[in-house]
Amino acid sequence: MNPNICQSAFLALTGAIAFLSPCAAYGAGAYKVDVTEKPKSEDVVSPEFSGVKGKPFKGKDWLEMEARIKVDMAPEPKNKTCDSLSVKWYVAVENPGKPGTFLKLTKEIEYVNVPLKEDVYCSVYISPASIRRLTGFERSGKRAVKLIGFEVLIDGKIMASSTDKAGKENWWTAASSAIAESTAVPLLNKMETPFAGLWWDRYAEIKTKAETKSETSP
Repeated sequence: MNPNICQSAFLALTGAIAFLSPCAAYGAGAYKVDVTEKPKSEDVVSPEFSGVKGKPFKGKDWLEMEARIKVDMAPEPKNKTCDSLSVKWYVAVENPGKPGTFLKLTKEIEYVNVPLKEDVYCSVYISPASIRRLTGFERSGKRAVKLIGFEVLIDGKIMASSTDKAGKENWWTAASSAIAESTAVPLLNKMETPFAGLWWDRYAEIKTKAETKSETSP
């Protein structure tokens, strides 16, 4: 076989891989992730939707925690997109069963098709039922939260991190008898909440379970 043909085919194949999977195509140090707004929390009321048969109810408060990031790559791919990245959240909440101690909640969310050089938001939520479990009240979930932090990972490597309180950087890595890991109260991604279809272009696109299954299917 003509060696020039083999070389051309190889170059075409590697070029296609780089285009389809830019985050994986470039080596370590090729990415830059900036936290352009530190994590913050806000109570948001369950939305009501028009055009559907109404049912009497009073919307309860969800606790939303969000942050803003910006991703850059060098060299920049033609599609100006990062194939995927993950945001791992850490939230310390008051332990209702043991005053003076805290529960550490975690949630890792994978995002796909993240635009480069553009501010995008990522978020995580605590449901009204969980807020009630933590506080005994159905509103003002912010009162239960002690600390918020997150890490941005690309190809399993931490590219950036941030916390909501100065001087508490990477608090989730420190050993403390006052903070215990817990799964009793779940953190939820936006697609697991009533806000799934709202403010779509504000947030990075969450990888769906269907996409994950298709990747692992034989």
